[in-house]
Amino acid sequence: MLGLGREIVLSNLFGASRALEAFNNAVLVTRSLFDLLIAGHINSAIVPVLSEIDAKHGRDSLWRVLAALAGMVVLALAVIVIGMIAAALPIARIIGGDTATIEETAGLIRLTAPALLLMCVFALYSGALYALRIFTYPALAAAVFNGTMVAVTLALGGSRQIEAAAVAWIAAAAAQLALQLYGLRTGKLRLSLRWHDPLVAPVLRRIGGLYLPVIGSLIVDLITTRFFTYALAARALIDHGNNYMQWATTLIQFPQGLVATAISAAVLPTLSRAAVAERDGDTPEGQSFSDMLGIGLRMTTVLILPAALALAVLAVPIIQVVFEHGAFTPYDTGVTALALRLYVIGLPFAAWDLLLVYAFYARQDTLTPALVGVVSLIVYAVAAVLLFPVFDLYALMLADAVKHVTHTVISALILARRGSVFANQRLIGTFARALAASLGMAGVGLLVMQAAAPLFGTNTLNEIAGVGLSLAACGAAYFVLGVILRLEELSMLRRVVRRLWP
Repeated sequence: MLGLGREIVLSNLFGASRALEAFNNAVLVTRSLFDLLIAGHINSAIVPVLSEIDAKHGRDSLWRVLAALAGMVVLALAVIVIGMIAAALPIARIIGGDTATIEETAGLIRLTAPALLLMCVFALYSGALYALRIFTYPALAAAVFNGTMVAVTLALGGSRQIEAAAVAWIAAAAAQLALQLYGLRTGKLRLSLRWHDPLVAPVLRRIGGLYLPVIGSLIVDLITTRFFTYALAARALIDHGNNYMQWATTLIQFPQGLVATAISAAVLPTLSRAAVAERDGDTPEGQSFSDMLGIGLRMTTVLILPAALALAVLAVPIIQVVFEHGAFTPYDTGVTALALRLYVIGLPFAAWDLLLVYAFYARQDTLTPALVGVVSLIVYAVAAVLLFPVFDLYALMLADAVKHVTHTVISALILARRGSVFANQRLIGTFARALAASLGMAGVGLLVMQAAAPLFGTNTLNEIAGVGLSLAACGAAYFVLGVILRLEELSMLRRVVRRLWP
């Protein structure tokens, strides 16, 4: 919700303006380098390897390895940040735009560059917490980041200067890092440059070997779905298309982050340990690998299908409530709503695919998902180029859906060929029942939205009430239909909620 709050504040203060486009471009650079340098390490290499070290060698060994990794990250990122500041203008030219946008982007890159160092150290320590099966602090990180972003932007943004958002970005990165440091307060945290330590050196080589395929895939992703996409959007007939993509992506990321990322992050350490046991010949634990993956896929299906259909049905009223204030116009709502509905096509596949990729990572196989990623990115680029003359900006959303479908199907086929990981997991039955319940829910949502239509266009409180009523009706309808159709995963969710909040 705070992520939505961040976008609400930015859209309210700056609308679909050149300033916001420049800020999004600058943040794109930071995010892309973050993904390239360390974010891909976390799930592909760091969590599985640290989990294994903790299980086999103990906690002291884990702290030694973590100290060496932290020293390496801080030293390397300090150099990279200096390079970003020095090369800000050429980087901005690569992204593209008119002269004024390029110059403003360059200035914001210089301002936001230090956040990259903070974000990378945060990612390393959150990975350590995941390996230790401490999920609370990493789970709260996004809320802390976005909450800080909102608070600082509002505090500094009275003059509507985009630099306020850039300063808020750095403050948010520092806040989420501080949270992880607090979570590791009882550990032996330090920085070390002893990379030739007999324990550390083999682990660093192993992590590097696991990450090489990932970094290759991320470079292709950086070129295609990042800079290629933004450059193509800049050529669209719809002005400031990057802003509409950002707003639609924010709404898509809410259910995806809440459902797929949370389930995947919780499942990955257990999958890693089960994969180690499977490799060592422990059959019962080996079986638990398939069982844990099956549970994750079924839970994701039960949650992501209704979320996707609810977003599609209620796209316009949700965007009106969330964004249509201040500089954000009804025209902006229409463009964003269509972009959102097209992104929804790929949402379930993106959620399933995240779990499938984590299954490869848990077995310390990073090459296969990297190669599949390259194939899907090529498919994306070809689809975007072919569809762009007909669908203009919206071709990018359609191509994104094609990319996710391609990656999911290929990953599932490869996993199935390597063993009976999907056998006896009741995936098809769960999908059929969840889809039927979601379609029924969508019908109820349409009826309630039509009944609540007079509330929209009056005032914000009435619009919030209309969206809230529609969402509540959707939730109730899905739950009732799920019970009727015997969706067992709903009972599992209720048990989890009761354990968390007795």
